[in-house]
Amino acid sequence: MPTTAATLDAPRASLARRLFATVDIASLACFRVLFGLLMFVEVWSDLADIGEYYVAPEFHFTFFGLEWVRPLAGDGMYVVFGVLGLAALCVTIGLCYRLAAAVFFVGISYVFLVEQALYLNHIYLIALISFLMIFVPAHRALAVDAWLRPQLRADSAPAWALWLVRAQIGIPYFYAGLAKLNPDWLRCEPMRMWLVQREELPVAGWLLREWWAPYFFSYGGLVFDLLVVPALLWRRTRALAYVLALCFHLINTAVFSIGIFPWVMIAATTIFFEPDWPRRLWNRAAAFVGAPPSPAPILAGPPVRLGRAQRVTLAALAIYVGWQLLFPLRHWLYPGDVAWTEEGHKFAWRMKLRDKDGYVRFFATDPELGATWKIDLAGRLPGWQREEMSGRPEMILQYARFLADDLRARGHAAIEVRAVALVSLNGRTLQPLVDPTVDLAHVEPSLLPSPWIVHDFVDR
Repeated sequence: MPTTAATLDAPRASLARRLFATVDIASLACFRVLFGLLMFVEVWSDLADIGEYYVAPEFHFTFFGLEWVRPLAGDGMYVVFGVLGLAALCVTIGLCYRLAAAVFFVGISYVFLVEQALYLNHIYLIALISFLMIFVPAHRALAVDAWLRPQLRADSAPAWALWLVRAQIGIPYFYAGLAKLNPDWLRCEPMRMWLVQREELPVAGWLLREWWAPYFFSYGGLVFDLLVVPALLWRRTRALAYVLALCFHLINTAVFSIGIFPWVMIAATTIFFEPDWPRRLWNRAAAFVGAPPSPAPILAGPPVRLGRAQRVTLAALAIYVGWQLLFPLRHWLYPGDVAWTEEGHKFAWRMKLRDKDGYVRFFATDPELGATWKIDLAGRLPGWQREEMSGRPEMILQYARFLADDLRARGHAAIEVRAVALVSLNGRTLQPLVDPTVDLAHVEPSLLPSPWIVHDFVDR
């Protein structure tokens, strides 16, 4: 890179100004290709499950304030997934990139919000990354857009684009580590329970039976999540950190059924390498076969002062990153253990921390008839929805209100609905999760602490 006044000033420049220096675009372009390919694989693998998860159920669990988000009728959900696959391919090759990224973001967010029982942290992360990709100029290299419009092509990108993606990848790692600093995880639960269930796995099953296996997975995961991002950011430990990340995610793939998430993180973690790593890799391959190398781009240092557009961009970055840092901490505003009450659990990167087993029974009371009866759920909720609902108070309330509306439509105007939910958290004895005396039919959903949840459980 040629020496200029701007580059000489770079070490002394403020953080805000350094975000508007330029870096090699190669790593962002490579990230775009890998992300798009993995999203196409994810969409393709989900096609066989559309009918079971989005078409067949009589009832869909929604998120608070988004009750209006419903699956499309008929073949509508198949069309949605088809559009998602096409958008993912367009992101991969960089064709109509910003439009494709926006379509993918809207589509994957819609699919994510249609059914709360299918909540997965990695789909939430994919939605966030696809949102950022709308604004990150990753289509100015290795893209059809840059080929069709030469004026769009660039070998560099603003540093804020690279650091924004790094922040989005790093935050889930760090918060996942913080969430593991809890008594259950430190005593190796629920990891011990899960490993026992996987002792019959081929090749590695015998290792999971060793006394030290729960400690290796629990404490190893804790240390990895907390330290991997700093280690990736420091040049001296970066190679070792990536090898450990590769091993970590491959082990997760082999032991646990967590879909495409490990592969997404393996690809995404490359964003912490030097921005020009794909160019250097290409040049090594080119030198091996005698092809011409790709020249290093001419990079610009920090601006002398920020313009209006740059200040607006900086404010938007601060708001977005600030929200991502604060929102996962909201569970501290609620009483009780978040692993038990679920209040503030979702959207907080609290991954693989609790195992809940139990059941829910709903009872209807018609005061006008003076009668109480158990509501038969056979044929109404498939097993995967019942299993997810059993440990989630918000979902229990949602279904109780649905049952009440259904019974009112059948002529029970004054109907009351109560729930008996007995749940085991991380191997403890079955305990009440919700107050069985509360008429859930007349409880309004709220973001405030829910008094009808039994906030304290007996630690036995």
